[in-house]
Amino acid sequence: QVQLVESGGGLVQAGGSLKLSCAVSGTIISIDTMGWYRQAPGKPRALVAGITRSGHTNYVDSVKGRFTISRDNAKNTLYLQMNSLKPEDTAVYSCNADVLAYEPSRGLNTRDVRWGQGTQVTVSS
Repeated sequence: QVQLVESGGGLVQAGGSLKLSCAVSGTIISIDTMGWYRQAPGKPRALVAGITRSGHTNYVDSVKGRFTISRDNAKNTLYLQMNSLKPEDTAVYSCNADVLAYEPSRGLNTRDVRWGQGTQVTVSS
């Protein structure tokens, strides 16, 4: 069973920083693209940043220069360093990962995009 578990969210004042982590566990063979998404109240979930296995990154314009996405392939962990936070960054942040894993119950390798449960980030003005 592949699981993604986020941590690092919380309450911070505007201008502050937070670092989110997303640990992927299970019978993992490889992880391709990973990403961070966020969903603010009343809005659809949207991509914040993505990173390929080789380290190529992309960001939504509103976070460029403030957020940095990174990953540790040896630890199957994704990170999001968030600096100069603004109230409009307030949202539930979720990670996702394109995971190739072995399913012992089925005796098969399967590839799926998996999601974490999300972590709340609240930025006060």
